Amino acid sequence: MENSTVLIVDDNIANLGVLSDTLDQAGLEVWVAQSGKVALERVKYALPNLILLDVMMPEIDGFETCRQLKANPLTKDIPIIFMTALSDIANKVEGFKLGAVDYITKPFQQEEVLARIKLHLKLYELNSKLEEKNALLEQKVTEVTQAYTDLQQMQAQLIQGEKMSSLGQMVAGIAHEINNPINFIYGNLTYAKDYIQNILELLEMYQEDYPKPTPRIQAELEDIELDFIKDDLLKLLNSANTGTQRIHEIVKSMRIFSRVDEAAVKAVNIHEGIDSTLTILHHRLKARPEHPGIEVIREYGQLPPIECYAGQLNQVFMNILSNAIDALDEYHQQCCFSGKINRSGKIYISTEIIRDNWIKIRIMDNGLGIKEEVKSKLFEPFFTTKPVGKGTGLGLSISYQIVVEKHGGKLHCQSVPEKGTEFIIEIPIHQQLEEAMPAHCVA
Repeated sequence: MENSTVLIVDDNIANLGVLSDTLDQAGLEVWVAQSGKVALERVKYALPNLILLDVMMPEIDGFETCRQLKANPLTKDIPIIFMTALSDIANKVEGFKLGAVDYITKPFQQEEVLARIKLHLKLYELNSKLEEKNALLEQKVTEVTQAYTDLQQMQAQLIQGEKMSSLGQMVAGIAHEINNPINFIYGNLTYAKDYIQNILELLEMYQEDYPKPTPRIQAELEDIELDFIKDDLLKLLNSANTGTQRIHEIVKSMRIFSRVDEAAVKAVNIHEGIDSTLTILHHRLKARPEHPGIEVIREYGQLPPIECYAGQLNQVFMNILSNAIDALDEYHQQCCFSGKINRSGKIYISTEIIRDNWIKIRIMDNGLGIKEEVKSKLFEPFFTTKPVGKGTGLGLSISYQIVVEKHGGKLHCQSVPEKGTEFIIEIPIHQQLEEAMPAHCVA
């Protein structure tokens, strides 16, 4: 309470003198004001620790003065003690409603006045210290919360980084191992087709020159159905050729998707990355007994090569497209259980240049959509709406970091319940040098 300041507001000079002497002798600093108007002006320049406020004053009475003091954020917490010769309950109640902490009735008992003032100054001091400690505690809580959030993000980065690094290396390794035998098969199928064609032509020549086969040969011809074999054999070779081409495309897509040898920023064809991701997810898009197929509608704009971390951006496409497929699977299951008409599942992908040096990639599904309370948490680490064991809650969080932090872009979600969800990716065509930093979230 040392060096505490008390502002006395009273239009009676005698009262001001008596109270000033009493408080001054008690070691308190005293300010005086002879009206509510003067008091309101006085507190604009310096704040007292306590205010003694007379009720009955000209121009602005004590109640109105108190009301204005409590309405001011700078003075609302200063304790106010009313002084009045009125002893009726109504005035006291009115004072307490306005925020007064106590009431002193005239004529004053100096010891009582001093005791009440010291009590409320002590309470004010304790309350101020409590507020300081609360503010410090809130700051500590904020720091701890931020540290926990940072730890979660770091954890997510490490988990996803290790996961995607291992996945990328595994995919690249598998693609390499498959590529050699497939190239061997694919290269030799052409020769095999030519050889078989020659043999069939030779067989036809034999049939023309020796139209009457021996009984043993005739029996064998009937047994093996030579005409069917001649017709079906070329079809089998064509099917094998188509199959090896398909495997070759998958291997190429796997290599494009993993891009483990492209850790730095490199100008790439974004459409190749999207298509490679769709190729890898093809088994989830085609019709199966448990659900119908999902149609993918692509509307690609004319884009130049985009400078980016290609492997990481492909992970973003994988995460968003996988979630879209999950949403459509869930929609189909709900329709089956509820008996609702099941609309065919569709995923729309479009790309365009939206302004100089920026592109927009939109990936939309026509599934169940996302509730507003869920949408606000989509990019938080470890947040997932999937059942235990079905999702880690890292995919969209890592995707956000890749798009926003790694590429200086934007990633946001638009969704209407029961209508579908759209993710919009915006990234610059050219990366700035300060953004071209080594990858933190993917090795």
